[in-house]
Amino acid sequence: MSATRTLVSPAVLARPRGKAVYWAVFTGVVVLFALAFLFPVYWMVTGATKSPDEVARTPPTLVPQTWHLSGYTDAWDLMQLPTHLWNTVVQATGAWAFQLVFCTAAAYALSKLRPAFGKVVLGGILATLMVPAQALVVPKYLTVADLGLLNDPLAIWLPAVANAFNLYLLKRFFDQIPRDVLEAAEIDGAGRLRTLWSIVLPMSRPVLGVVSIFALVAVWQDFLWPLMVFSDTDKQPISVALVQLSQNIQLTVLIAAMVIASIPMVAMFLVFQRHIIAGISAGGSKG
Repeated sequence: MSATRTLVSPAVLARPRGKAVYWAVFTGVVVLFALAFLFPVYWMVTGATKSPDEVARTPPTLVPQTWHLSGYTDAWDLMQLPTHLWNTVVQATGAWAFQLVFCTAAAYALSKLRPAFGKVVLGGILATLMVPAQALVVPKYLTVADLGLLNDPLAIWLPAVANAFNLYLLKRFFDQIPRDVLEAAEIDGAGRLRTLWSIVLPMSRPVLGVVSIFALVAVWQDFLWPLMVFSDTDKQPISVALVQLSQNIQLTVLIAAMVIASIPMVAMFLVFQRHIIAGISAGGSKG
């Protein structure tokens, strides 16, 4: 077995001086990366607690001279955050449910049921990834308008179903499930749907978690499409409301509103980060 090549040889690491230099460099790099990612978050959170004059001051202050938590309470009330956050939750949850059901069914059919012209269908689906999203906005809007779905959550849910990337991600994972497992289920009398529900889906929890994260984040951060289909302010998601209601709002209140709007996504990542990592690594394993 050939030795693994590394930047620092084991002989150098065995020496006290080499080990000290290695850990010093490693710690410094980790701290620098942590600061690069966390400092913008700190700046946004503390910026909401400053006074309007202090936020606009040059040079800026790293620590607020006086902490004003009223920025968060004003943002919660003045920008109607509970209403818009709830709108976002409804739209994101519906899009996630529709996408998970239909993309999973389509991926299972293309992977395990092997329909006629399945490769042609898959090729057509993947070809849509090459079409710029902006080129599809007008056709989607005309379709939604003709169906009378403006200012309706279905205008978000239905277009979200056609997600070629998530469908392909699911299909690639289903391809790795051994056919012997499915044949054993067929011998036991399980039908196609029972096999999908009792065998395939429990084995696919990692990739389903990744697809769920992608689906929720895509709707949560989308701006252009909700802006076009929701003219009613009371039905707009948080991404659109922050822009529409920011005209006569103080900068500190707007920053506080952005902090509050980002909390659900940050919390979701912290809770499901293990599933995200497991799902990403699962795509590279066999069997």
